Amino acid sequence: MNSCCVVGLGYIGLPTAALFSMKGYGVLGVDINLDIVNSVNKGVSPIGEPSLQDVIKKVVNKGSLKASSKPCYSDIFVIAVPTPIKKHKNFPQPNLKFLEDAIESIIPFLKKGNIIIIESTSPVGTTKKLFSKIIEKTNLKEDQIYMAYCPERVLPGRIMIEISTNKRIIGGINDNSSSKIRKIYNKLCESEIFVTDSETAELVKLAENSYRDLNIAFANELSIISSKLGIDVNEVINFTNHHPRVNILRPGCGVGGHCIALDPWFLISQFPEDTQIMQMSRKVNTYKTEWVVKKVCKRAKILKKTIKSDINIGCMGLSYKPDVDDLRESPAHYIAVELIKSKFNVIAYEPNIKECANIKLSNINKINEEIDLAVCLVAHREFFDIEINHEKLDFCGLF
Repeated sequence: MNSCCVVGLGYIGLPTAALFSMKGYGVLGVDINLDIVNSVNKGVSPIGEPSLQDVIKKVVNKGSLKASSKPCYSDIFVIAVPTPIKKHKNFPQPNLKFLEDAIESIIPFLKKGNIIIIESTSPVGTTKKLFSKIIEKTNLKEDQIYMAYCPERVLPGRIMIEISTNKRIIGGINDNSSSKIRKIYNKLCESEIFVTDSETAELVKLAENSYRDLNIAFANELSIISSKLGIDVNEVINFTNHHPRVNILRPGCGVGGHCIALDPWFLISQFPEDTQIMQMSRKVNTYKTEWVVKKVCKRAKILKKTIKSDINIGCMGLSYKPDVDDLRESPAHYIAVELIKSKFNVIAYEPNIKECANIKLSNINKINEEIDLAVCLVAHREFFDIEINHEKLDFCGLF
């Protein structure tokens, strides 16, 4: 049985570790968060992803997955740590500290014939730089180790399905690396696998999410225009999408999550003069969130004068997208916090989480009793059949 060490047990790393375990590898999952390590070793998934809990319990009980705070000698190393962004005087910059630390942590355990796979989102050229660093800090020669950038493209809520069914890209630092690592993914995945160089694969990952940010920005801008005209944006989109070559997305209250809201900055920071559309998309989607805050505040102040008392604003949904429990970069969560800062009483109904710091959570049975102004921020499936008492509630609807 081949061994695999997965560094980073987050939304991508833990499902990846589970996938390798299910395919017959002996896996050590590594994370600096001891709570995550202890949870996994108990067979409990720290991530609320459908079906992941059952898989983790099975492979841990089988002994094919263990967790630790430190790496060990392995045949394959998979790096799936976060690459957040950090503030900069011009544009946000990618913070590669976790990625660089992960590489440093495995260097003492590298040997001839090892395979290193980077899944963390990275600026173009990062994989080659990390490969050079490994060669510099070990006694290994360039033809004695195999390395590739292999971006994930899974959808939260469907990770355990898409991790093995979505098409994959293998971006090797050389042809031998691509060939060797492609054979691994052929065993792991049921989908088509494409081979290219590491820099192309890195750009593909960033291009995918920047493109999605652009499309969402158009929908969000259209929703603002429609609101000012007193027109139902959903009706506009429905009719427009009857055009055989048009497919406008649904607008929201902004863009969140660890990918679409962050990945464009990787390219913008590298090419500030050549990413004008990407910069504008980021500006539009950030503005949309602030626009929602102002709109809700205005509506709340009018309602407060009408009923002549303090009101409760109900924020329906806090996660960054429908039907997940993920609050990372969530515009809905940001809106709720901003409303609290504006001295409004905020009560939230988020069916996917049980607790949220500084925000009072309620349930749907109390929604009509406690809330004067309902604001639907996330299109969770639980909201589609909600009956709102319109005589009491002022319903802002989805933005």
